[in-house]
Amino acid sequence: MEIFWYIIVVVMLAVYMILDGYDFGAGIVHLFIAKTEKEKKAIRNAIGPFWDANEVWLIAVGGVLFFAFPTLYAASFSGFYLPLIMILWLLIFRAIGLELRGQIHNLIWESIWDKAFGIASLLLALFFGIALGNIVRGVNLGMVENGVSTQEAHFFFLPLWNPSFSPYAEHLGIIDWFTVLLGIIGVISLTIHGANWIIFKTDSTLNKLLKSIIFKLNFVLVALVIISVSIWHIINPKPFHNFIDHPWIWIFPFITFTGLLGLFKVKSFRKDGYGFIFSSLFLFGGFTTTVASIFPNILPSTNAVNPSLTVYNVAADQYGLSVGAKWFIISAVLVVVYTIIIHKVFKGKMDNIKYGEH
Repeated sequence: MEIFWYIIVVVMLAVYMILDGYDFGAGIVHLFIAKTEKEKKAIRNAIGPFWDANEVWLIAVGGVLFFAFPTLYAASFSGFYLPLIMILWLLIFRAIGLELRGQIHNLIWESIWDKAFGIASLLLALFFGIALGNIVRGVNLGMVENGVSTQEAHFFFLPLWNPSFSPYAEHLGIIDWFTVLLGIIGVISLTIHGANWIIFKTDSTLNKLLKSIIFKLNFVLVALVIISVSIWHIINPKPFHNFIDHPWIWIFPFITFTGLLGLFKVKSFRKDGYGFIFSSLFLFGGFTTTVASIFPNILPSTNAVNPSLTVYNVAADQYGLSVGAKWFIISAVLVVVYTIIIHKVFKGKMDNIKYGEH
């Protein structure tokens, strides 16, 4: 049952990354690329009916973690307390930026909430990339000092950064040069993803420019992915051991690079939705490749005193997991049906839906 729930969590996170990821990317495009009110309105229309529903997937992941992996939930929500609070505030400002902007038709008012929406989206993309970097790098479980564990084996707490800005420090921080690298990859990949969604859902005058930007950013993304893979062995001594032991999981890197290569053809796609499919493949493949590489670890330990948190040592009791599976299937069906309905209702181009007008 642990593996069943682990797969559920991974799939839900991947779905969240794809769905709310285009919201973040659209916000970044809104901040840096959209210049006219017509262009900004097209972006808001593209995500308006969907963004709040997309966030539900993140809440659902939190609920599943609380139920299926309570030790991981307790450790993570205390250890990553500072960035989680910051992410919460950023989610709030992104939401109210969208909802409050149209309440008053005043240039200063609209500009403030445009910036709130765009900056919050940018920082959310950065922080989620940094979060993935922390999972790959691991944390100092038990807060070991001089070879002695000062806290319970699963407990840790991270400041935002350490003075050395190094992923090798005894007292790690959330932000170091490795996690920032993954954060930048997160920003670029979600910008591409959001731009593809805007192209897919609108006939904006921005679309031709966005295709050119996607093409150029994809070169940067490929370079950063190669760099991150090249230095992975510095952070994790045996980063590819799972791929050697279980060759079938090479399907995930294959999906990742299929997405990357497909994005180079964004200018020649006959249908606007193809770019979004390829950026979704990259996000799904990149995330699943990462979690497959560290399995069965969910949160690696950077010290030799306390073991890593794994799928098996953080899971709830078998009986509870079994009973919960039956109820989860019912709720999963409802969520999937709702998602299908909302995308059916708002299928096609979204230029004229008048989202946020008052």
